[in-house]
Amino acid sequence: MKAKQKPGVIFQPHVHYHLQRGIDKLVNAIRPTLGPLACGVAIDPLNDAETLPEFLDDGGLIARRIIELPNRDEDMGAMLLRGMLLRQYERIGDGTATAAVLFKAIFDAGLRYIAAGGNAMQLRRQLEALTPCVLDEIDRMIVQLDGETALARMAMSVCHDEALSAIMGEAFDLIGEFGRLDVREGYGRGLTREYVEGTYFHTGLLSRTSFPEDSPQKLTYENPSIFLSDFDITDHQELFPILQAANTANVESLVIIVRSLSEKAVSLLVAHNKMDKFKIAAIKLPGLNADDRVATIDDLSRLTGAKAYLTVLGNRLESMTASDFGCARRIWADMRSFGLVGGGGDPAKLRDHFRVLKSRYHNLPDKDDRKKLQERIGNLLGGGITVWVGGFTEPDIKNRKSVAERTALALRSAIQEGVVPGGGIALLNCREVLEKQRTYITDTDTKAAYNILIDAFTAPARAIFQNAGYDASEVMAQLYYECADVGFDVMTNRVVNMREAGILDSATTLKASVRNAISTAAMALTIDSLVHLSKPEMIGKPQ
Repeated sequence: MKAKQKPGVIFQPHVHYHLQRGIDKLVNAIRPTLGPLACGVAIDPLNDAETLPEFLDDGGLIARRIIELPNRDEDMGAMLLRGMLLRQYERIGDGTATAAVLFKAIFDAGLRYIAAGGNAMQLRRQLEALTPCVLDEIDRMIVQLDGETALARMAMSVCHDEALSAIMGEAFDLIGEFGRLDVREGYGRGLTREYVEGTYFHTGLLSRTSFPEDSPQKLTYENPSIFLSDFDITDHQELFPILQAANTANVESLVIIVRSLSEKAVSLLVAHNKMDKFKIAAIKLPGLNADDRVATIDDLSRLTGAKAYLTVLGNRLESMTASDFGCARRIWADMRSFGLVGGGGDPAKLRDHFRVLKSRYHNLPDKDDRKKLQERIGNLLGGGITVWVGGFTEPDIKNRKSVAERTALALRSAIQEGVVPGGGIALLNCREVLEKQRTYITDTDTKAAYNILIDAFTAPARAIFQNAGYDASEVMAQLYYECADVGFDVMTNRVVNMREAGILDSATTLKASVRNAISTAAMALTIDSLVHLSKPEMIGKPQ
């Protein structure tokens, strides 16, 4: 049983003290994951059935696992930062460690300025006003990735796994920005890849009786006609107009895609397949919910040229003709999935559909929604690659699979908006424009904001050097007189040109880290009191 906590209000200077302690604890748990030679974090098993601790090297997942600190005042600081990190993780998928380190550097420097007599609200406004300038400077550094070698180098800077980066570079050179890539757990010790032709979906045949005798449990039809609907066909007689239209058109084979078929309807198709006429296969319409099914029907209709018969529109099968059928060069199906190659839809309409979906993709704020739409676009493009990730132990496989998924997400982002020098160098480059502007500033609060950001932008690079076992001050001294884009490669212990060495960061990810860190830290500096509400006793519930 957890003791009932009394309500209360906390004022300065205790507010800043406790917020800072909570933020420090969360950042200190995430900072070790930054950089190519970073460490991981071990977390207690999530349930009693698991015996091994969970090993994580992803700042977003670590923040998600930390749900409460024992001290409720410190917990407010930690949860404030956690909320920002989870928003970035859900929308972007990466950059949380950089955002956490940058947030702490800005917040700590801001507290020192406020303690010396500075105005918190004025400082917040100036910090927020400088954000567009920093983002514009990052935009100026962007270059586009081109070619398998460049993509592999970018992947290497994310996953630090030579074999995985080579496969990822090859895969994205083939499939591009929206191509379909599936990462799955393998049973071997290494990495393998499989190229899949055409468009495929994760639902299969409605009945095993569709397989012919002595078949390999997989159907393949060449040049089939396709009927597409979201109907639940409960009466076998509803199939008569479809069969009659197919018979009139002398089709070679027919694929019926519907939500479900009754037992009598399945029996009718089985009996028809035993006759010396065209063959029929019934496939379950893909989609876990109504929205997914509508999207799938829309895509299949454009891919194959089939008229979609929809319940919501009140379509009736009695009115159908052979012209309502779609077609494809080949369709294959088993009990778990089906795919088509060479859909017969109108290419011009399909291109328009691509443009609409891509425009919608770039305007979606949520990472999961974007991922779902990206998979939909990739499936429409046809073709895909499956990467099978192996390892020596189950935790090793799971960790490597997580790294592969994170690498794929970073590569997609990099292809879309471009890349900037990695290893914290892009932020170090931003300091030059701030230092030039600072020379013309006389206002105290504005100058303080410049000083805070100039110093804070060294924090991610310093964390990378420290995590790799180097003296951050010594490395920074080596870089002081170097030109832009030159940084320190902790893997080779050399000063290199980051672009030429392939040490790169996604511009989208870095900009999100900067924007989130500055805005959230600036807001946190203006918190002047903490209010604790009374919480009810929790008896018999796990804490």
